[in-house]
Amino acid sequence: MNSHFDLINNRIAPLREQIINHPVYAKITDLEDLKVFMEHHVFAVWDFMSLLKSLQINLTCTSIPWFPKADANTTQLINEIVLGEESDIDQHGERKSHYVLYLEAMQQCGANTASMEKFAASLQANPDFTAAYEAGKVNMATQEFINFTFDIIQNHPLHTQAAVFTFGREDLIPDMFISIVRDIHARFPDQVSILKYYLERHIEVDGDHHGNLSLEMTAALCGVEESNWIEAADAVEKALQMRLKLWDAVQHKLTF
Repeated sequence: MNSHFDLINNRIAPLREQIINHPVYAKITDLEDLKVFMEHHVFAVWDFMSLLKSLQINLTCTSIPWFPKADANTTQLINEIVLGEESDIDQHGERKSHYVLYLEAMQQCGANTASMEKFAASLQANPDFTAAYEAGKVNMATQEFINFTFDIIQNHPLHTQAAVFTFGREDLIPDMFISIVRDIHARFPDQVSILKYYLERHIEVDGDHHGNLSLEMTAALCGVEESNWIEAADAVEKALQMRLKLWDAVQHKLTF
């Protein structure tokens, strides 16, 4: 294991522990609670894809005329991750992105997708986040979470983006949540089967394979410069703090 990875993992260990053992999961006891959780979480699923595509845009050539990038290894790594995230298979073997699969899981269980869909439609028509937040009536904690992600995308170097992608987003689904979903699925199999598949597929594809690819990409981009690793650790720590704030907001919603 890269010693710099140990540095980051040791620094963020307390925050990861707080996220994995967050009390929000204990609040999810039935289908209605699960709907509330998903209505918040879907925004994290969406902006994860934006962070991923930022990496792809910068590590591959997406313009015409085409020219090769200097490092074909990082090009291959990011393209392989994008392939899985943007065009994976659903439970029927049909191709779709993980984001679309998550929306379908929400629709199946009766969660409200209107906020996400209105936000996305507004942003697609006009790249004004303030207007999009208003259109989707997006709560403040979610706005802050998205704003942080796009600050990383727009104002931080690639090694920082890769680190946030790798350590701040890819491996934060705790066993407790998966167990809760399986329990709810046992009671409501026709309403939770897609979400159960989504989570199990996430573990299968993202947990090991994509996780290893992401680590390799982050190591290549940070290189041997100590300052790059320090910047990466700072950004990852902030990313986890933002996830905690989002989960706090969901817990508050489920409590009151």
